[in-house]
Amino acid sequence: MCRFFLHIMFSLFIVAQLISPAAAGQAATASEAQALVVKAVAFLKMNGKEKAIEEFNKAKSAFVNHDLYIFVLDRDGLTLANGVNQRIVGKNVMEMKDNNGKAFIKDILKIGNEKGSGWVDYVWPDPATKKLSPKSTYVEKAGDIYICAGIYK
Repeated sequence: MCRFFLHIMFSLFIVAQLISPAAAGQAATASEAQALVVKAVAFLKMNGKEKAIEEFNKAKSAFVNHDLYIFVLDRDGLTLANGVNQRIVGKNVMEMKDNNGKAFIKDILKIGNEKGSGWVDYVWPDPATKKLSPKSTYVEKAGDIYICAGIYK
């Protein structure tokens, strides 16, 4: 019964993604980022860590939608998945900072550890405009990994 429920939830999220503003060329919203992370956590629970990481790393998957994508970190800051930047997979980004010197990866892991899920704000180059922009990343801790998706404001 639980698998059936997760399958239905997964299907609903895919349909929602197809009709979302992000699919129409607009920037993703906070609720869409959060929904994508929830969908990724459900996929992980249904398919296991290895298959989930493989899927999250695909550029063409249900976990990449225009400017919205899943990235996954381990507790040490190692990038396990990134749907749009394969060069960063396998790299430790723990010490990565934004242009204001904020150690946002540490903050992402801290929120995941302390609250289980939440938002982290920082400044990051927007790939669409090529300008520094405020960004918010939603993180949810799922076992020993941190599943994230971010939006530009």
